[in-house]
Amino acid sequence: MSELGRIAAADAAARLVEPGMRLGLGTGRTMEAVLRALGRRVREEGLAFAGVPTSEATAARARALGLLIAAADAPCDLAIDGADQIERGTLRLIKGGGGALLREKIVAESAARFVVVADAGKVVDGLGIGFALPVEIVPFGAEATARRIAGLGGGPVLRMQGGAAVRTDNGNLILDCPGFGPIRDPFTLDRVLRGIAGVVCTGLFLRPVEGAFIGHDDGRVEVLR
Repeated sequence: MSELGRIAAADAAARLVEPGMRLGLGTGRTMEAVLRALGRRVREEGLAFAGVPTSEATAARARALGLLIAAADAPCDLAIDGADQIERGTLRLIKGGGGALLREKIVAESAARFVVVADAGKVVDGLGIGFALPVEIVPFGAEATARRIAGLGGGPVLRMQGGAAVRTDNGNLILDCPGFGPIRDPFTLDRVLRGIAGVVCTGLFLRPVEGAFIGHDDGRVEVLR
């Protein structure tokens, strides 16, 4: 997404926030633009809301922008997040490229309303095409868990960074699974994967999304519902 498209889509989503809301704050590059848009509204309009961050990185950035932070101990009125893939027509999602999928899912599923912000390249005809499904697993017995996922055809690869396994804010590991694409039945796949001991959650976000704010290079914002 061009910076123009990112800012326009982020601004459009940020305008949904009303005074006094509990607002779920997603994680990732696109959410940085949303946080900046919210920071402007706080400074210029005196907008007051309680933000529930889905990662330590988001919490730190939100505080730096002067946003009030709250714990994830109650449902949110609205959650805003990015997405790695958005299925055309259904608005089902794959998320987790930023490694915050569990906390993102907890916040999104608690929210009365959930919207996403993304660029046009994230809108796809089928989930899992060209993007590996992230699966968060506990470290204990990780190899055994990976073997069971491999047995389902997932082709799991342990996510690494700087020569070390990536750890989520929860201390867990992430397996990226390219073998499941295209995902024809995401509900069954999600259920089967979550039935494996050691799997914490998958990057399949299947609850209804109110809308997807799609930014284009020319600054146009398309809203998919």
